[in-house]
Amino acid sequence: MAERTSTGLLSMMLEPTPAVAMTLPAEVREKLAELELELSEGDITQKGYEKKRSKLLAPYIPQIQGVDPSLQIDNRIQASSQAVLPVSKQNKSRAANARDERFRSDLHTEAVQAALAKYKERKMPMPSKRRSVLVQSSVEACTPPDTSSASEDEGSLRRQGRLPTSTPYQGHSHPTVEHWFNRVIQGSSTSSSASSTSSHPGGRSVSNTTTHAALNANATATALADLMAHTQLGVPVNSRVSNKIQQLLNTLKRPKRPPLREFFVDDFEELLDVQQPDPNQPRPEGQQMSPLEGEPLGVVTNWPPSLPAALQKWGTTHPKSPCLTALDNAGKPVYTLTYGKLWTRSQKLAYTLLNKLSSRNEPLLIPGDRVALVFPNSDPVMFMVAFYGCLLAELVPVPIEVPLTRKDAGSQQIGFLLGSCGVTLALTTDACQKGLPKAQTGEVVTFKGWPRLLWFVTDGKHVAKPPKDWYPSIREASNDIAYIEYKTSKEGSTMGITVSHSAMLAHCQALTQACGYTEAETITNVLDFKREAGLWHGVLTSVMNRMHVISIPYSLMKVNPLSWIQKVHMYKARVAVVKSRDMHWSLLAQRDQRDISLSSLRMLIVADGANPWSISSCDAFLNVFQSRGLRPEVICPCASSSEAMTVAIRRPPEMGVPPPGKAVLSMSGLSHSVIRVDTEEKLSVLTVQDVGQVMPGALVCVVRVEGTPYLCKTDEVGEICVSSGCSGLAYYGLPGMTKNIFETIPVKSTGVPISNRPFTKTSLLGFVGPDNLVFVVGKMDGLMVVSGRRHNADDVVATALAVEPMKFVYRGRIAVFSVSVLHDERIVVVAEQRPDASEEDSFQWMSRVLQAIDSIHQVGVYCLALVPANTLPKAPLGGIHISETKQRFLEGSLHPCNVLMCPHTCVTNLPKPRQKQPEVGPASMIVGNLVAGKRIAQACGRDLGQLEDNDQARKFLYIHDVLQWRAQATPDHPLFLVLNAKGTVASTASCLQLHKRAERVAAALMGRLNTGDHVALVYPPGIDLIATFYGCLYAGCVPVTVRPPHPQNLATTLPTVKMIVEVSKSVCILTTQAIMKLLKSKEAAAAVDIKSWPTVLDTDDLPRKKNPQIYKPPTPEMLAYLDFSVSTTGILAGVKMSHAATSALCRSIKLQCELYPSRQIAICLDPYCGLGLALWCLCSVYSGHQSILVPPLELESNASLWLTAVSQYKVRVTFCSYSVMEMCTKGLGSQTEALRLRNVNLSCVRTCMVVAEERPRITLTQSFSKIFKDLGLSPRAVSTTFGCRVNVAICLQPNRLGKLAEQGTAGPDPTTVYVDMRALRHDRVRLVERGSPHSLPLMESGKILPGVKVIIANTETKGPLGDSHLGEVWVSSPHNATGYYTVYGEEALHADHFNTKLSFGDTQTVWARTGYLGFLRRTELTDASGERHDALYVVGSLDETLELRGMRYHPIDIETSVIRSHKSIAECAVFTWTNLLVVVVELEGSEQEALDLVALVTNVVLEEHYLIVGVVVVVDPGVIPINSRGEKQRMHLRDGFLADQLDPIYVAYNM
Repeated sequence: MAERTSTGLLSMMLEPTPAVAMTLPAEVREKLAELELELSEGDITQKGYEKKRSKLLAPYIPQIQGVDPSLQIDNRIQASSQAVLPVSKQNKSRAANARDERFRSDLHTEAVQAALAKYKERKMPMPSKRRSVLVQSSVEACTPPDTSSASEDEGSLRRQGRLPTSTPYQGHSHPTVEHWFNRVIQGSSTSSSASSTSSHPGGRSVSNTTTHAALNANATATALADLMAHTQLGVPVNSRVSNKIQQLLNTLKRPKRPPLREFFVDDFEELLDVQQPDPNQPRPEGQQMSPLEGEPLGVVTNWPPSLPAALQKWGTTHPKSPCLTALDNAGKPVYTLTYGKLWTRSQKLAYTLLNKLSSRNEPLLIPGDRVALVFPNSDPVMFMVAFYGCLLAELVPVPIEVPLTRKDAGSQQIGFLLGSCGVTLALTTDACQKGLPKAQTGEVVTFKGWPRLLWFVTDGKHVAKPPKDWYPSIREASNDIAYIEYKTSKEGSTMGITVSHSAMLAHCQALTQACGYTEAETITNVLDFKREAGLWHGVLTSVMNRMHVISIPYSLMKVNPLSWIQKVHMYKARVAVVKSRDMHWSLLAQRDQRDISLSSLRMLIVADGANPWSISSCDAFLNVFQSRGLRPEVICPCASSSEAMTVAIRRPPEMGVPPPGKAVLSMSGLSHSVIRVDTEEKLSVLTVQDVGQVMPGALVCVVRVEGTPYLCKTDEVGEICVSSGCSGLAYYGLPGMTKNIFETIPVKSTGVPISNRPFTKTSLLGFVGPDNLVFVVGKMDGLMVVSGRRHNADDVVATALAVEPMKFVYRGRIAVFSVSVLHDERIVVVAEQRPDASEEDSFQWMSRVLQAIDSIHQVGVYCLALVPANTLPKAPLGGIHISETKQRFLEGSLHPCNVLMCPHTCVTNLPKPRQKQPEVGPASMIVGNLVAGKRIAQACGRDLGQLEDNDQARKFLYIHDVLQWRAQATPDHPLFLVLNAKGTVASTASCLQLHKRAERVAAALMGRLNTGDHVALVYPPGIDLIATFYGCLYAGCVPVTVRPPHPQNLATTLPTVKMIVEVSKSVCILTTQAIMKLLKSKEAAAAVDIKSWPTVLDTDDLPRKKNPQIYKPPTPEMLAYLDFSVSTTGILAGVKMSHAATSALCRSIKLQCELYPSRQIAICLDPYCGLGLALWCLCSVYSGHQSILVPPLELESNASLWLTAVSQYKVRVTFCSYSVMEMCTKGLGSQTEALRLRNVNLSCVRTCMVVAEERPRITLTQSFSKIFKDLGLSPRAVSTTFGCRVNVAICLQPNRLGKLAEQGTAGPDPTTVYVDMRALRHDRVRLVERGSPHSLPLMESGKILPGVKVIIANTETKGPLGDSHLGEVWVSSPHNATGYYTVYGEEALHADHFNTKLSFGDTQTVWARTGYLGFLRRTELTDASGERHDALYVVGSLDETLELRGMRYHPIDIETSVIRSHKSIAECAVFTWTNLLVVVVELEGSEQEALDLVALVTNVVLEEHYLIVGVVVVVDPGVIPINSRGEKQRMHLRDGFLADQLDPIYVAYNM
């Protein structure tokens, strides 16, 4: 697979137009061709190329005044991508584009174009991209030039001034501009993306080059208007984003695949839909095949008993006979190794290796040891000496590639191979050793994953001459290992295939017989001599027959693709061993083919003749070179594999074999592994050529690919298996895989083995055709099984390349592989795009490729990614390293510059959407639950009536009365202590001080306000806020605490302040002088209307007035204060807290947390709403304990402030929020050692409670506990709480450590359960074991407070639910809020939140609905009273849940999966829009990683949640809005997205 991608786009050399071309002197033409090749190889930059080219052509082109000559040339050459070339006479009439890339038969191109024509261009939303992402760094700068493939096609020379190039499917070469424009517009996806950056300041619109635009602006405008009309279907379109989403929806509305079968969803397992095989699919109908036997291996008398024996024979009897000629990069012979030299040099090396290398006085090597051979492809002589030297020393050579850098693709795997083979020594050349990367010591570095190696240079001066009496032992070929050849598997792991001496010899004999090799023949070898056919023909068989090998290095082929043909001509070679790409390359070289003759060739062995595209290169090559003496019958394709060696080869014509065969097969038949010769349906066919007959002495059969190796039928495709004496032995050190591959026993349909000989699987897929010819249609490595149908990666590449390859794909470099997502293979296509491709080009090409593959292969592409030119990992000889590319794709390091995901069309095995069942009636529900033994899910905290506490405060009905009483009873008792960022005390308040300050505020208010007036308190966290709160109560006013605006961010924070003041109907604002100035400042005026503020009083220096009469409310049901907050869904709601509820709340918290005057607690929470407000302003006054107040804002400048305070004051109970915990975890994670040195010790902490209105964040609490364990924090200390708008404290975990006696009311530890996420989507709770698939850990939300009752109710029927159901948490308690003061935004919806009743069961109790989904579990634990402990688990907010496919999803679960999918995702938020799931991710890395995330996000959500992501938005860190409690504001984000305000880095619309 890797090989094939290397062939590059084979296009013709650009000639400066026929007219000019004819007048150019030959040497100029030659220089131009060389330039072209340099550019294609990345040896010079585009700029350098253009400069040199214009210089060359300047003398031949009449100057037009004042115009840059290079541009003139361009405009003169109206270069259609098929420039007409001066070729031989017969060839002139042929279509010029017949060979424009590596393996396209014209048939295929026509098929692709016909298929595309069938589609009316489907409109697809183009992704939008930030400009900076488009500007990729220069290709040259970031990657070494591609050493792979053919010459660059001339399309890359298109610049501004050039007319659009023609496309293969247009009959004429220069389309009119109108035609071109219409095409762009149809194919362009959306109007809105014509300028994909219009909304960003400074963004350039990605329009096409100005010249075209000017030509037909009107046409464009009308077409765009037309397009606009098409896109806005039925949705009010208010932005570019919604435009695109609308288009996306329109594409999704088109039915794509037949509807899925209905199937039964069993109670818990939602099954993935298994696609039933199509009843009409073709099935094999032939007889069972019979194994095919090659002709017997003849015994020739003079065949040597082993290869070393052959070397000895020729080295002594024909020492002057040439063995190997090496060429330099200019094609000049550098050195000819004779058989005499090979024999003596190999002997010297063998002697040196065995006798001169020692470690600790022991010989370093003993016979049988493995030795690495590291030789560059340009040095076949040294390699051959080393290889035979090892054989003579009875060492086992392991030839590998030269590692160039520490990070070569696949190099680590080679290291594993060397390690597992126990290699300690590497042989190399002097030049190569000098070029390897060195460590500081001057030694060669140890490459990643490699064992430590000793490097030995085999050049002359390092080897010793053996003494006269030393001879290598030359034995008959045995079953001992002769050499190990490496092979890379589909997954990228490297295996070593061991070949025995006898198999090596037998293979040489079989090749000699099959190819009719004779002594002293000349053979040219273009292949890699280290492995496979290059080694078999050019190093082993050649020595057996004393042949002369002309070795053509890869580097020479790059400079002069014709070199091998010239050498065949020069040396009158009888045989040439090449690959299809070498034949293609030679077609490029249109220079002097005149004086070349190929008439000496009797065999042109095409080593990769089994590849589907080799047939077109063979045909094209024959077309050109038949006139140069090449006879059609000498082209001999062969098929081989590393494991089985040569499997089949077409025999040379003199052997009287049947004529070669071709088969035109139906692609659709092949996808079902059935052979159907296709006649009528021309679109989707594959043309293959035979690879000749089976090897002599071999037995071949074709077996089923999966499961038991049954013999195939005659019209069925399967894996070819071979049994012969000349195949590999095993994978070194891998007995299990060896058994599977090298010891297969094929069986007949009856189950009887066909023979007692073991067979070797070749990994070639094929069949035996007429005349016993072998046909190969693909390789196991490239096999992709999608929904039960088989597709071949190579065929998909061929289709993709046939879509205007010249214009777009950089040198034909396309990788196709499959990844497994959601229990099926998904096809991924990755292509390198040309450096000059525009956004529009890319998108258009991508959509056409999708359509072509869909038409021809009837399979959807899951992901199509484009990467900048030259960035895909390279295989050793230039191809694309497929497994490495796949690896990079899966780990998100491919860095594409364009991505199109099409999960909607390919993923057809999603579970069926859930249909809601009609609800069962209430009575039967209760009966059903009782019969099933399920409890009704309800629980309560301890009974307030039975709790004896000597609570003085209970005597008072009102909280402000408690303050007065404390001011008299314990005037100097400290209540509050506020810390600043430095950790020093900023202010304190005792009972009396607080009372006095409150009186002053009351005195200031009494003259001005009426009782019952609402007063907004806008203060930073501190004592002022608490004092004014009580001042309001003293004056009979209702306080409303409001977070002050942020001076650096008035535009977003001030409107919220204004809104709360207005909505709460506050008649007055109390604040500090500084904030008062801010509210009336010029900056504020820009954000809000500052004239409409109510009266603003600053309380900084209030005059002392005589003490006012303190207001006594007539009844405890009166309103005490308003608690305003913004929910995560963006709703501003104020709840009313009565005096009775306030006192009940304080009492419940006091009992649960055991608060009394001698206690100190530390609070790091915001004091503006919910439990934070209660803990700051109410609890200390009620219980008398001292509160150490740490404003969370101060942690931004000093992250350790809170924990240092806790340690310094030896606090036992502390409260914080998740955002505080996160700041500590992230900010102090690496500083625990420094904190310990500053004596921070957290062992005093019994309980650290996280205050939140959400599901407990289990990973955060666990990492917090783990990090601060080193500072003495008990692992059981951290616990969670739960409160919400209707009741700010439902659960609080009490202290749990220490002696029970001391605590009296100790509760059990918080329990964690694992629930099945799939069941949860159906509102069912099913407990599973930790670590089981789809398990979700949930932590108990805390212990239910005294006096609180909780029940789980069905959100729709309002009936009680059993234990195993997820439902809404309803709460009943004396401290429930009494109602909403207002819900800004959704008044009607929330009327029943505070007083609702069950529809059946206990229909009397009044409950408040929390708006949160959860469930109850009775645990095995008991609390102090001996009762079993009921644990409440909160799963998530009802408003936030996503209803998708009839199931209920919690955003946090999807977000957790997404964050886990790539290291650069800092944060994630999801929401839905018109049934599409939108995923927004914050990217922490460089912008070039943005597009890597698209596929990973799509994969993980499919895999874990069975959902298809509709839109992936990649944004900068900090874009996802988070409120003061650290909760994501997903609805704000959604509004920002739809209004196009996120300035995304990239938006991908998954098709």
